[in-house]
Amino acid sequence: MAPSKNTEREAREARERLRRYNARQAVHTHQVKRRRRDNVFALVGLVVIAALATVTQIYYFSAGPGMPKAVPSSSASPSATPTPAVNTNVGPVPPKSVAQARTWTGSLTLNKVKLGISLDGKAAPQAVAAFVTDVKDSYLNGKFCWRLANQSDFGVLQCGTADAGGADPANYSFGPLENTPKDNVYPAGSIVLARTSNNAYGQGHQFFITFKKTIIPADSAGGYSIFGHVTSGLAALISQITSKGIKPLTGSTSTTDGAPVVTTIISSVKIK
Repeated sequence: MAPSKNTEREAREARERLRRYNARQAVHTHQVKRRRRDNVFALVGLVVIAALATVTQIYYFSAGPGMPKAVPSSSASPSATPTPAVNTNVGPVPPKSVAQARTWTGSLTLNKVKLGISLDGKAAPQAVAAFVTDVKDSYLNGKFCWRLANQSDFGVLQCGTADAGGADPANYSFGPLENTPKDNVYPAGSIVLARTSNNAYGQGHQFFITFKKTIIPADSAGGYSIFGHVTSGLAALISQITSKGIKPLTGSTSTTDGAPVVTTIISSVKIK
């Protein structure tokens, strides 16, 4: 029996529907594959970009212009500038023999506060020789006590510079370290040479007085040279100067380490 026209038409429509369905499926499959491919390319691109950024950043901060530069630390340890060559005296450093390996006594007047002092030329001959020479040359007269630090276990007043900001002459520094405490404890009333950090030959004209028991951890060079002691007047120093407060130094907001509120000058130093 020959197929009817209706049957043929239905067959053609069925084939056309199947063709359109297969075409749609092909397009859908292609789109899925393309999206997967695009996602893979995007992921690879992100990984490559991240890797390049990491490499660039490592180079920038390790060898490029962003490499950190050495800067002075803001530790509590007293320090002075500049930093000379290690193990080398710079400038007119007097010989140890000037200290005569003996005890020197005298007075150190800050503003109107007169401190009795004793210097140990046997325990710290180089430090005492330098200090005695500064006194004989009247170098210390009129110099600032520019730094005051007052914390629970740290109390120092640092003196001996013509610069209210603490700068030292660039042509004078010496070593070695002498009479440094093994336990890092500096008793109240200690007179100690200031120095640059990590430099045993970074001592200069500056010194500091501990007005309370003070702990200063040793650095790679060691401790700080104790060359004398305050024998009287420490209570007056505290009541008239160190207890009056601290002004932050330029660029700092610290209220425990800065300049004394009471401007403090070395009025005179006498020794015998």
